[in-house]
Amino acid sequence: MARPRPIIFDCDGVLVDSEPLAAKAYERVYEKHGMAGVHGGIIAQCVGMKQSDIIVRIRELTGHQFPAAADGDIWAETKILFSQELSPTPGIAAFLETLEGDRCVASSSSVERINHSLAVTGLAHFFGDAIYSSSMVKNGKPAPDIFLFAAARMGANPADCIVIEDSPFGIQGAVAAGMTAIGYTGGGHTYAEHAARLIEAGADFTCADWHEVSRQLAGLGVPA
Repeated sequence: MARPRPIIFDCDGVLVDSEPLAAKAYERVYEKHGMAGVHGGIIAQCVGMKQSDIIVRIRELTGHQFPAAADGDIWAETKILFSQELSPTPGIAAFLETLEGDRCVASSSSVERINHSLAVTGLAHFFGDAIYSSSMVKNGKPAPDIFLFAAARMGANPADCIVIEDSPFGIQGAVAAGMTAIGYTGGGHTYAEHAARLIEAGADFTCADWHEVSRQLAGLGVPA
């Protein structure tokens, strides 16, 4: 019997409903350093990027240059909010309980943030050590580096892998890696054009909840 196709999960906005909290952390920290106007709409344009790329993008959009010496303040504020309020996306635990085959996490976040997010939400045991961060590769999403790295670590052919992503940057990276891309729109940061943007980025289809993901995976030969 053939092995189920490997599944590569993004973390933020897919496994954990973190994007609204992360946006709040950026707003607070930028304001703390005297840089007002970094609001949710600005951060929404950075979803899927690693922190260093987000800082560059915010500078491009607002003119605010965040002080390099204070980079740690962003994670410190984010960690407080996550510890207090972070929750898994609705239905993900039940989905993972029945999912067969290899799976891993491939995220733009740091390893520390991924591990903290999964621990706080009770999802860590579903992945073990199969945690991969953009800090482990040269280029962050939308480059394919992190997805190709994850596939190599799992001993999988990239063409066999299925990626579940909530951001256009993540979808673009998955497509560039030659993988099947599922756009997930069930997080608290979703918006009216979310699904259309993911399809435009190259998603094979989009799903608003984990029941729909299960149905789509069944069509791809993955029991879930």
